[in-house]
Amino acid sequence: MWIPSKLTRPGRLHHAITRPRVLDLLHNAHCYKLILFRSPAGYGKTTMASQWLIDKPHVGWYNIDESDNDAFRFVNYLLKALNKATHNTCSVSQKLAEKRQFSSLDSLFSQVCSELVHCNQECYFVLDDFHLISNTEIHAALRFLIKHMPDNLTLVVTSRSTPPIGTANLRVRDLMIEIGHEFLAFDYEETNRFFSARISGNVDNVVVSNIRDYVEGWPSAMQLIALQTLSQHKSLAQSLESYSQFNHSHLWDYLVEEVFEQLDTDTRQFLLQCSVLDHFNDVLASELTQRKDALHIIESLNRYGLFIHPLEGEQNWFRFHNLFAEFLAHERAARIPHQVEDLHQTAAQAWLKLSSPHQALQHIQKAGNLDLTAEILCKYGWEMFNSGELQTLEEAMNTLSQTQLYSQPKLCMLQAWLAQSQHRYNDVGHLLSLADEQMKALNVSLNTQQLGELNALRAQVAINQNEPEKALELAELSLGQLDNNEYRSRIVATSVIGEVNHVLGHLSRALPMMQQTEKLARQYQVYHQALWAMLQQSEILIAQGYVQAAFEVQENAFRLVEEHQLQQVPMHEFLLRLRAQVFWCWNRLDEAEECSYKGLRVLGDASPSKHLHCYSMLARISIARGELDKANKFIDNILHLLQQSTYHVDWMANASLSLILFWQARDDMSSMQRWLDNTSQPEQACNHFTQLQWRNIARAQINLGMLDQASETLNFLQQEANAYHLVTDNNRNLIIETVLATAQNDDTRAQLLLKQALELTNQTGILGNFLIEGTRVGSVLDDLINNNELSDLECHRAKQLLKEIASSQRSRSVHFDEDFVDKLIHHPSVPELVRTSPLTQREWQVLGLIYSGFSNEQIAHELDVAGTTIKTHIRNLYQKLAIANRKEAITTAENLLQLMGY
Repeated sequence: MWIPSKLTRPGRLHHAITRPRVLDLLHNAHCYKLILFRSPAGYGKTTMASQWLIDKPHVGWYNIDESDNDAFRFVNYLLKALNKATHNTCSVSQKLAEKRQFSSLDSLFSQVCSELVHCNQECYFVLDDFHLISNTEIHAALRFLIKHMPDNLTLVVTSRSTPPIGTANLRVRDLMIEIGHEFLAFDYEETNRFFSARISGNVDNVVVSNIRDYVEGWPSAMQLIALQTLSQHKSLAQSLESYSQFNHSHLWDYLVEEVFEQLDTDTRQFLLQCSVLDHFNDVLASELTQRKDALHIIESLNRYGLFIHPLEGEQNWFRFHNLFAEFLAHERAARIPHQVEDLHQTAAQAWLKLSSPHQALQHIQKAGNLDLTAEILCKYGWEMFNSGELQTLEEAMNTLSQTQLYSQPKLCMLQAWLAQSQHRYNDVGHLLSLADEQMKALNVSLNTQQLGELNALRAQVAINQNEPEKALELAELSLGQLDNNEYRSRIVATSVIGEVNHVLGHLSRALPMMQQTEKLARQYQVYHQALWAMLQQSEILIAQGYVQAAFEVQENAFRLVEEHQLQQVPMHEFLLRLRAQVFWCWNRLDEAEECSYKGLRVLGDASPSKHLHCYSMLARISIARGELDKANKFIDNILHLLQQSTYHVDWMANASLSLILFWQARDDMSSMQRWLDNTSQPEQACNHFTQLQWRNIARAQINLGMLDQASETLNFLQQEANAYHLVTDNNRNLIIETVLATAQNDDTRAQLLLKQALELTNQTGILGNFLIEGTRVGSVLDDLINNNELSDLECHRAKQLLKEIASSQRSRSVHFDEDFVDKLIHHPSVPELVRTSPLTQREWQVLGLIYSGFSNEQIAHELDVAGTTIKTHIRNLYQKLAIANRKEAITTAENLLQLMGY
């Protein structure tokens, strides 16, 4: 007796979503002999095949189960499905099959093929769950049928594994379409539609994306999540506030029933043992399972569709599907808990054989073997440090007892270097002092070599604490104590000596020392130290006025980061920061902004105090664009960080520059005065950061009308810049001196100074410092051009700067056009005073230009009217808006822009 349901095509499942992405792959399916849907359980193979064929008129369907391995039973069901698809074209073959009147399946299928010649329609017959067929006779017969069946007939197979029916040959001849789990897995858009169709209310896109990533698009897991959400009468976000709240029991039951219990005992044991590994190859699997046929088993499981995915681009490396890995972990804890610790120990040793201490540490910590953790750190710690695996190292280090940590000087130094390399400079000295104290208590004595290593680190700490003389003494002492083969500490000591010379302004000595450091670091593959040396070289070259050369050094540094996977090392942010500064110098603000945001991503949320430099640059970029409301947010971040942490003078000077420029744009002289009253005044200005700090002081003094003091400051600055050959700082100082001369109404001196600045810019290429002072130097540039006092090159640059200044200022006032004003007047939250005392369009334009930083003279030039007319407009808008001065006008404009969402 035949079972009708075995020949019935399943109806479309309730709420099944249409999937055009997959259906498009099947658009020309009638041109192929075989369509194979292959994936593990629960990926919707049957649903997808049914959805695709729902509108096809000539379809036969055969639902296979384990009992169909009987050849007689199989061929009869197959022919019934085939006849349904072809309107009984193979009736003779069906009768022969029912009466067993055939010598072999091949002979029967020969008769089938001869009858199919008379069928001209486009026909499909489906073998659903074909992975349940293990009969080799059936496999061979199907290969024969596929080879000889007519072109109008297409076989559709759904299977968890690749069926042995000649698929390789069909694939080579382009006669097969294969839809694997990577296509059947839901993408983000399909996941969104899936949950939207099942769950009432709005579906949060972020939650949906997180679910999709978590289950890797596995439809059955999504179905269970949706059912749980509905049963709890909660929203999707509430139901999945954390994945730990997801009831996995139904999913585990499904996998046990559909997958795990169908495997033999040896295979189940193999999977449970391998499941302690995040990813694995045959060598690791052999070590864990003690089986020599591990690769064969893995490949068989992969072919069978057991949620094992080959790693892209890696031969014989695999991983488990996320949820299948969790399922195996659950089963491992339930079935073989006594083996888990030994498995992790074995996995650690296996990874060490593959020279992967990073992976070994993860397993040995799960095994709880702290002695082996300490042993691995002693042996491989520096290797991991040099390859940038800092987080793993620190996590392992934190698990050690004090005795384990401090009985090994190598581990103490490694701990301190971890803090140093992650910019936790304030921690390093404390860690070294604690190490001294603990090692003394444990009677651990240091030999000369170890003292040299510690002194190299102490030298680095000293330079970080702005104690260059002490750093130089310690670095030179270290070099005298170190053996010639102790390359790591020698590299550090050499680097410190170069950095000391940099800080002290001896740039001609500092540069070759840093080049030597880079060479040594590359030779011994200490790549993070090579990166540090390149960053120092870049800063030195910028200070010397060779900005283009610095840019090229940075290019090499970016290549080093890429080649040696140093993207998440904090020094990568330093590199991005320096690149942003160069882009700022060249007025390439979009690229400077991109580098700053990349720097923030490198640092992440783990070290918010280190975000200061990035926020400082982003604030300056916003100020340069006239986006003061946006700059205000970065300024708030800067002020918050300055209150929370103590910073090196370099960091403070950069942050202070952004603050002063912001206060200058806002005409906030009270904040600037408070800063000036409390800021530090370095004894010298022999390097780029002390030059910047003194330049900040000069800028504040000019803004506050302290012109005599500003003159003294700038004279001191230029003497120092000339003495230490700080060419770029000299260039920047000349621009500030021009601003001072303009404030003193000394037009002749202003022109002379700005001409010198333009001449020096031929070497440095800086533009940003001119543009940030655009409202103050624009008229001087104009005078220089009109007086024909510039060479062709300087004249061209001056005209380019004037154009950029005008463009920048105009962009700041662009919001106050007619459309903007009309929307503003009708905004429900607009102040009543603005609504009842409307400004004329020209008065709105003037307000926008005041907000943009234009002087009265520049506003008159921009609007092409007399200066007296502009004064009248300003007086009128002040009266209408109850404004007392220019500062209040800027604040009012900014508040109106914020009201409109700018």
